[in-house]
Amino acid sequence: MRFSESRNTTRWIIISISFLIITLILWNTYTFFQIFKNEERIKMKLLANAQIALINADENTDLDLPLQISSNNTSIPVILTMYDKILSTRNVPDEILQDDKKSMLFLKKLKSENEPIIFEYAQGKYQKLYYGNSALLNKLKYYPIALLFIIFLCGALIYNFYKSTKMATQNKLWAGMAKETAHQIGTPLSSLIGWIEILKTENIDQSITVEIEKDVDRLQTITDRFSKIGSIPVLEIHDVVAETLASYQYLQSRFSKQVAFSYHGPTEPVYAMINPTLHSWTIENLVKNAIDAMKGKGTLDLMIEQDAKHIKINVKDSGTGISKKQFKTIFEPGYTTKKRGWGLGLSLTKRIVEEYHSGKIRVVHSEIGKGTTFRISLNKKMQ
Repeated sequence: MRFSESRNTTRWIIISISFLIITLILWNTYTFFQIFKNEERIKMKLLANAQIALINADENTDLDLPLQISSNNTSIPVILTMYDKILSTRNVPDEILQDDKKSMLFLKKLKSENEPIIFEYAQGKYQKLYYGNSALLNKLKYYPIALLFIIFLCGALIYNFYKSTKMATQNKLWAGMAKETAHQIGTPLSSLIGWIEILKTENIDQSITVEIEKDVDRLQTITDRFSKIGSIPVLEIHDVVAETLASYQYLQSRFSKQVAFSYHGPTEPVYAMINPTLHSWTIENLVKNAIDAMKGKGTLDLMIEQDAKHIKINVKDSGTGISKKQFKTIFEPGYTTKKRGWGLGLSLTKRIVEEYHSGKIRVVHSEIGKGTTFRISLNKKMQ
């Protein structure tokens, strides 16, 4: 607990320091922007004074300094007006100057950027100097926005990293709980096997002990499945047809007769690298998912096909069907259309097929109100 609290405190300290650094950067950027903007206004006031000197010049006036001040402005757009009529311009694009309407719109834009500099060049005569922001100042204006965008992206990356780390921790916890569950089930299972042996010596119907043995074997299979969660399974060459039919027929004997089971496919062996326990789990998940979709009543077809490189297992039901936009989302952890359920069955099936058995699983076809077909594709192996 103390370690967790210490880690959370460290995380908040880092976040606080980062926030402080970001605030200082933004504040300094704003301050620099204002300083730069004030310097540009001072330049424009000097330009206005130079304009006054040029207007009032005579043959004895030294014009070198006013002309130098006027010519040094190469970046700030300027429009000089008198009684709202444009007298002269500087650093304004030619395409704007050639169009009166564009010129007035550009003047309106400059008015919105800065207050004009009003100067009196003669007694009772005034001119207005309108100016805009330089290209450098405009770039500086958008710098905080770019910085905030970068901060947002970094925050999103940190959040995703934290979320994925948290999910990885939770997955380890679930894997540990699954292994512990398998370990705890093992003790009563051993006891049940012993009781079955005792029952066999008694004068009872042997069919009863046979069915009990089947269910105990089933519990052992489930225990084996849970013990493999979080571990890399051992893959061996097995007859996929036999392994699939064994799971399919076991489920057929356990479900209501209102579900019509059928099989179409080869009877000869077809081999692939699989883990029988995990493969049985995938078939069970698909069959149970199909029966749930049919609400316990309908037609369930198992079809196995093969070509030169692949063996394809199709599970088709006559259930409610799913829309095309759900074809991929149904394999996501936690996604379920049931009122009760964890949404882990198809997600686990996808992981077994694609990560452990190097195969593919997808929805081949589905139609609302008519049913869905899932397909598992595995790579064939020669025996």
